[in-house]
Amino acid sequence: MSSRLEMLRVVNDLPDDYVYDEAFVETSRDYFLNGDQTTVLAFSNGAEVIGCASLSFITIMPTFSHPTGKRAHLMNVYTNKDYRRQGIAYKMVSMLIEDAWNKGVTEISLDATESGRSLYERLGFKDSSECMTLVKEKSFSKKGVDIVIS
Repeated sequence: MSSRLEMLRVVNDLPDDYVYDEAFVETSRDYFLNGDQTTVLAFSNGAEVIGCASLSFITIMPTFSHPTGKRAHLMNVYTNKDYRRQGIAYKMVSMLIEDAWNKGVTEISLDATESGRSLYERLGFKDSSECMTLVKEKSFSKKGVDIVIS
């Protein structure tokens, strides 16, 4: 959980002292314990967690393109700033891709940040415009400012 929360702070440009909603933390923790997912962690020599990456598995009705109906979504790929550019994220994502293929997954999706795009391209991911999405609006407060994400 600490790696995921650190990653969310960095990606969302939140202050180091940002306090997460307890329900969010508990729901995330429950997903790690009980969700259909695989997570890998990278450790430094001192056993400190320096990176994480997760793959959430999704089963949909089979299609001709995806006869197993098994898909996955890559998320939470993060390496601590002191350990970047050493191939750690590449290795973690490669491990997750192999795990997905071994489980019969036929498609892996992800939402890339600009800084992560080259990593995913090296691993063979392509931009796609195949689908449309509908996202329920959500709101939260950040230091007294109401924010709506849509």
